[in-house]
Amino acid sequence: MTMENAPVQTWSAATYDANARFVSDLAEGIFEWLAPRPGERILDLGCGDGVLTQRIAAAGSEVTGLDSSIDFVRAATSRGIDARLGDGMALDFDGEFDAVFSNAALHWMRDAEAVATGVRRALKRGGRFVGEFGGHGNVAALRTALAALAPRFGVSPSLADPWYFPTPEGYRTLLEGAGFEVARCVLVPRPTLLPETGLKGWIETFMTPYLAEAGSARSSVLEAAETLLAPILRDDKGVWTADYIRLRFEAYAI
Repeated sequence: MTMENAPVQTWSAATYDANARFVSDLAEGIFEWLAPRPGERILDLGCGDGVLTQRIAAAGSEVTGLDSSIDFVRAATSRGIDARLGDGMALDFDGEFDAVFSNAALHWMRDAEAVATGVRRALKRGGRFVGEFGGHGNVAALRTALAALAPRFGVSPSLADPWYFPTPEGYRTLLEGAGFEVARCVLVPRPTLLPETGLKGWIETFMTPYLAEAGSARSSVLEAAETLLAPILRDDKGVWTADYIRLRFEAYAI
């Protein structure tokens, strides 16, 4: 499989709302770190459907949302957000923002150096970069299980781990190399209850390339994943808990 014909992650705002609303619902901690203020110009990098972007705007900030998914951009625009289609690894802003915020998006941007460089360029001197995304060890059980199942269903094991989940030390070094002073950068363990759609809903939302390569075996993949992970991630009442570990950081452009 070449990079040209490899399946890519796709997003549906409706599916995301049904299966992954916890992503924005559990963002209180990083929102407090951002502490948006009236009159600030803020970029929401990977804004998704705009739910958190709305909260930033409600604080009196002038917010621009950016996302690579046209469906998410449409959903955010429908909420009254200035949302734009764009690639976080190829930002073209120059000294425009007081802050760049990102929640649950940076782990999808594998060229983390390009992201950090683009964010530094987008910020005014002294501007802050505040975000949270998957950290080292995030969804380890899920990734291990899906990698183990991949050969059975003709799927490339690499599709079970499409993310960038750094250690705090590694990400601090990367940010410093891009021209930031890092105020804090920590791992936050956060076991996360999944909605009623459970593990299947999680895989259907976040693993579209994996399921696309499985093709007609899609249903079998979902059943096998449930069987393998139930003893670890499902309780005796049938409730699933994903093994989330987040990396949360605050850094300043120097």
